Amino acid sequence: MTDTISTSRRAFLKRSATASGFTLGLTLLPASRPSAMFADTSAGDSLTPSVFVSIHESGEVEITCHRSEMGQQIRTSIPQIIVEELGANWQFVKVVQATGHPKYGDQNTDGSRSIRRNFDRLREAGATAAYLLRAAAATGWQADIADCEVSDHQVVHTPSGKKVGFGKLVAVAATLPLPEADKLALKPRKDWQSIGKPIRSLDIQAMTSGKAVYGQDVILPDMCFAVIQRPPVVFSSAESVNVADIKAMPGVLDVITLPAPEAPAMFKPLGGVAIVAKNTWQAWQASKSLSVKWSEHANAVYNSTTYREQLLATANKPGEVVRHQGSFSQAEKQAHSVLKAQYYAPHLAQAPMEPPAATAVVTDDSAQVWTSVQTPQAARQVVAAALNLDPEKVTINVTLLGGGFGRKSKPDFVVEAALLAKAMKRPVKVVWRREDDLQHGYFHTVSAQALTATFNQQNQVTGWLHNSVFPSISSTFDPSANKPSDGELDLGLVDTPFAIENLQLERGEAIAHVRIGWMRSVANVYHAFAIQSFVDEIAHHTGKDQQALMLELIGPDRHIDFAQSNAKYGNYGDPLESYPVDTARLKNVINTVCEKANWAQRHKKGRYLGLAAHRSFLTYAAVIIEVEVDKSGSWSIPKAYVALDAGTVVNPEHVKAQCEGGIIYGISCAIGQITASNGQINESNFHNYLVARMPQTPVEVEVTIIDSVAPPGGVGEPPTPPAAPALANALFAATGVRLRELPIPLSVKRS
Repeated sequence: MTDTISTSRRAFLKRSATASGFTLGLTLLPASRPSAMFADTSAGDSLTPSVFVSIHESGEVEITCHRSEMGQQIRTSIPQIIVEELGANWQFVKVVQATGHPKYGDQNTDGSRSIRRNFDRLREAGATAAYLLRAAAATGWQADIADCEVSDHQVVHTPSGKKVGFGKLVAVAATLPLPEADKLALKPRKDWQSIGKPIRSLDIQAMTSGKAVYGQDVILPDMCFAVIQRPPVVFSSAESVNVADIKAMPGVLDVITLPAPEAPAMFKPLGGVAIVAKNTWQAWQASKSLSVKWSEHANAVYNSTTYREQLLATANKPGEVVRHQGSFSQAEKQAHSVLKAQYYAPHLAQAPMEPPAATAVVTDDSAQVWTSVQTPQAARQVVAAALNLDPEKVTINVTLLGGGFGRKSKPDFVVEAALLAKAMKRPVKVVWRREDDLQHGYFHTVSAQALTATFNQQNQVTGWLHNSVFPSISSTFDPSANKPSDGELDLGLVDTPFAIENLQLERGEAIAHVRIGWMRSVANVYHAFAIQSFVDEIAHHTGKDQQALMLELIGPDRHIDFAQSNAKYGNYGDPLESYPVDTARLKNVINTVCEKANWAQRHKKGRYLGLAAHRSFLTYAAVIIEVEVDKSGSWSIPKAYVALDAGTVVNPEHVKAQCEGGIIYGISCAIGQITASNGQINESNFHNYLVARMPQTPVEVEVTIIDSVAPPGGVGEPPTPPAAPALANALFAATGVRLRELPIPLSVKRS
């Protein structure tokens, strides 16, 4: 729900003008896109982003970044787009971080959509500001606005060569009406000077010099610190606590039992017992002596080993059909041969290097929070609800994020800080330890996949059956959810790109026993692992080269028509007309990465390569991983190759960095796992939750970005899904061992 204020353009500008400059506010219309499954469910705001450009009489241009910076360099890319059309000089550009507020529209930094959802609108914002400056200059010169252009922080009268700086035009520009859309002429691609160029990160100096402020860095006067012992089983509660013992310990200010939540989990804190102390160390030390008796809960039955068998059994039974064409059952009856395989992927943790942290100050009628959160508006809403405040009385100040990967889309930790600050009547910082993050998060779901392929006498694939089974993210918001949601199946299953005559895709039921949440690439991770591993198995089964087989399965160049296969496809919330599933682009990244890696000559040179390709977040990615395996079976990765078609790219250096990080994150997904025993998470830190370290990290990652005029696609997530199957396929090439279950062991001895 959004309030609409009727006003004239001139009146709006007059109200936004100040003595020192003017602010250009563009509140854009709601986008005609369906909600994506990873959309924020609590903010209730459907506006596209509002972009604010403030130009001061000093000439300084302030650009407000409404998305969260977590390493993807969005605080550089957003200004980069605006500067292109504004004609500003970077020397006079300042970036400020938006607080959480609906006036900015969608602020959710997830789903690899910050650029793709804002690219045209950001250009229009810059062009609108430039138009007003040009119009102001034309008024002063009594010239035709068509003869006035912006360049290097000035307006230039091209016939005479006269120039005037932005700052001197502010007073007049603030009195002019906003231009109609048809007055805006965006720069043609051939004239771009900022978009597509490797502009240096605006935050890199602060980040590398220790001046940047992350959630864990916030310090306020009179602040105290809290650590929380949360229930080991989701939804259990504290029945007794040795409060007196803990309060007597050095530095401890209070021991507070937080209310236990009931399903659905949503973004509510888990409850537990908070120790508030003068500093973090004292709180940590006291927590070691904390003794809590926890209530019994039904989730205590959760055991990973047993649950794995249940998932696999379900995956191997007929499921609910979500897409089909032809008749798979008929193909199976007529098959010359049949190949079956099942794949398993465990729970994972997002495990950002900076665990969650939030600092809050709460009064009787307001709250202010400083936190590293991906969804500032959701944080604002849940804090307001928890404190019984009007959301307008809650301010969410967004710090830099030391990684997010979806964990910081869930602001439960922000509510913890707000509740404790209210109780303590002074600033409180809640610090999550690594153990807290790994054992009490919103986990990437566990999954089982069963696939069957049928073949004719020519070893051509005639039928394809894929059943996907996993507890849904929807269970976090709806306890009755007992099967994968449509949105999750859209991420790598329903959009299976193969031109197979008889295709049948299914889902099976699964109940969640922990909080399930988004993680980088979401369902694409396990869908790509299963599909791309199975393709490699088919290649081995038929004696075909995997590259050739992939191209054969994908078939002719086309835009996939899902209506022909009785399926609805959400396409990441964007229209298929703008972002079709284009098999030519998928084939192109496969061919490109194979050329770069010299795939065809791998056997002659004794190299062990694994190939995988996947479309996700409207971007096409192909990956080849090269492995070496020593006599003990320990493997390493001398080189990885990535070919990425993300459409129009704003900053190629940042895209390359995202590809490098995405590959490493995908390898971490391949070797890590979260398991449960009697409802409790077993892993507690990086000694038993594995992420890629130096031996598992590619020595070199060669990234090829496809030059494209297509609209921008996502970048942060698409490089991750192909990594695990590429690694598994490479290890099969090196050892002959087929790895159908994650995690991949760090040692794989030759068969």
